Amino acid sequence: MKNKNVTRISTIHLLGFQTPDNVTFLVFFIFLITYCVTVMGNLLIISLVSYSKTLHSPMYFFLSQLAVSDILLATDILPKTIQAVLMKDTVILFSDCISQFYFFCAAEMLDSLFLTVMSYDRYVAICKPLHYSFIMNHRCCCIVVITLWTLTFLILLVHPFSLCRLQFCGPNIVDHFFCDLDPILKLSCSDTTIVQLQITLLSVFLVVIPFIIIIVSYVLYYNHHS
Repeated sequence: MKNKNVTRISTIHLLGFQTPDNVTFLVFFIFLITYCVTVMGNLLIISLVSYSKTLHSPMYFFLSQLAVSDILLATDILPKTIQAVLMKDTVILFSDCISQFYFFCAAEMLDSLFLTVMSYDRYVAICKPLHYSFIMNHRCCCIVVITLWTLTFLILLVHPFSLCRLQFCGPNIVDHFFCDLDPILKLSCSDTTIVQLQITLLSVFLVVIPFIIIIVSYVLYYNHHS
C-alpha cells in the first residue's frame, strides 16, 4: 500500500493533448466544431420532436431523451478538453474532477438504457403491433423516462461516494483529457480493489445486460420475420 503520510491533493492537473504548437489551433478548432455540431444537432432533434406532431411517437420521444443525454456527455467532457488543448495543462478542483466522472458515467448509462428501451419499442411495434398502443402509451413512456433518469443519478451516486472514501496523496497529474476512472485511481494511495470491483459489477448490470437485451430483441425480430 502506498504511503498515506502525504498531504491530500485538492486539485488535479489535466495534461490533455500534448500537441505541437503548430497544430494546437487546428486541434482546438476540430474539438470546438465537434462540440458545436453535437450540441446543435441534438438540440435540433429535441426541437423537431417537440414541435412536429408527426414525431409524437414513443420512438422519437425516447430519441429526444437520448439527445439530451448526448448533450450532457458532450458538455461534461469537451469544454475542459478544449481548454486543455489551448493551455496544455488545465487545473481542476478534485471535487470537480469527481463530478465530471459522475456525469460522464450518468450520460453513458443513460445512452445505454435509452438504446435498450428504443430496441424494445421497435420489437413491440413490429412483433406485437396489436398490443403496441396499449404497451407503449404516453403515460408508460413518461414513467419509463422519469424512472431511468432518476435511477441513473441515484445508482451512480455510489461512484463519487466510493472515490471520496479513498485517500489521494499525489501526485496530482493526470495524463488524460478528462477525469476518467483509471487516471483517478492511479492517484490514490489506498487499496482500490473494492472500488474497481464495484464499478465492474455496475458495468455488467448497466452496460452488458442492456447490450444483451438489444441483441436479443433484434434476434427475436428476425426470427419473427423468418
